[in-house]
Amino acid sequence: WGPIQNSARLAFGFSGWDIALLVFWGPIGFAPCFFFMWLMDKKGLRVTVLLTSSLMVLGAGLRCVPVSDLEIRKKLIHGGQLLNGLAGPTVMNAAPFLSTTWFSPDERATATAIASLLNYLGSAGAFLVGPLVVPPPNGTAHLVSQSNTQHIKDRIEAVLYAEFGMVSLIFSAALAYFPSRPPFPPSVAAASQRLSYRRSFCRLLSNFRFLMIALAYAIPLGVFSGWSGVLDLILTPIHVSQVDAGWIGFWSIVGGCVVGIAMARFADFIRGMLKFILLLLLSGATLASTWFTLTCLTTVTHLPLTTATLYTSCILLGIFLNSSVPIFFELFVETVYPVPEGISCGVVTFLSNVFMGVLLFFLTFYHTEFSWFNWCLPGSCLLSLLLILCFRESYDRLYLDVVVSV
Repeated sequence: WGPIQNSARLAFGFSGWDIALLVFWGPIGFAPCFFFMWLMDKKGLRVTVLLTSSLMVLGAGLRCVPVSDLEIRKKLIHGGQLLNGLAGPTVMNAAPFLSTTWFSPDERATATAIASLLNYLGSAGAFLVGPLVVPPPNGTAHLVSQSNTQHIKDRIEAVLYAEFGMVSLIFSAALAYFPSRPPFPPSVAAASQRLSYRRSFCRLLSNFRFLMIALAYAIPLGVFSGWSGVLDLILTPIHVSQVDAGWIGFWSIVGGCVVGIAMARFADFIRGMLKFILLLLLSGATLASTWFTLTCLTTVTHLPLTTATLYTSCILLGIFLNSSVPIFFELFVETVYPVPEGISCGVVTFLSNVFMGVLLFFLTFYHTEFSWFNWCLPGSCLLSLLLILCFRESYDRLYLDVVVSV
């Protein structure tokens, strides 16, 4: 909803508070995160994925119910967003579990990157499809000055129907064929016994190194997720159209996906370099976020505020932060092995959504001025960089695979 927030306000009577809340349902959906971690650990991928897909189908279906009363329609849309948010824990946490279960040690980082970053590629589609299919209201673009409210509403509903069709197709495919594991484990780590659910949490909470990198991941990624979800809301005051905001969001995520997969492939070829890769990515994120924030303060810094500078700074920020996700995931698993992958990554994504939720909670009250929101970006990236600098890396899972295999 963020990339088409101007159109949604006109078509459904959404307020700024509604737009922020629609994004806020994502982190709220992480409330039962620990249940999905337990389900993945005990029942495997198939049961967890089928439950997740069914929640997405139900949520997408609620948003398509043709009700003429706008108040009821708004409630159904909010309910659909909540159900979609409940699918988030599996979508965000399953990638390392999937890669360990199905792939050999020299393919795991690449598999984690593809499985985790394709989720972000779907978000990039929202930035692209929404503004291209849904015209902005009169006064925001001269090319669509004759667009009326009903036409905009019809185009939004077309997008909602298309999304319902896509998630229904994915659910049908998973129902037809989605095995929990391969016939034979691809590595020693995949076949080894893991800690119990309770012991895993005790190990995580008592591991200071894990808590360091968990915060290094959760703070900047949580802030960035909340910021990118309302990017159009942030760029509107500086006279950036929702189409331009959509393209900025799209290329930042696509760039992050491409660079993230390339970095993960590099990590598979040259093992033991995860910390070094993260230092490079977070240094770039800190510089790019500082550039964007200072550019927005044109009355103070007098830096040129052009489409080119906004595109460049936002895209670089998205590339550096999004591409760090699979590297972080692999480092989490290596640090706390033999804690199950779904549990370790579930805890950090839960923390990330807590930070995202806190930020969006404040946004629901302070949504008229965004300089404070922009300053949260470089601050969070710099804090993460300092935590990674102080972190002492270890590769317990990789050591098991290499030594026992030999």
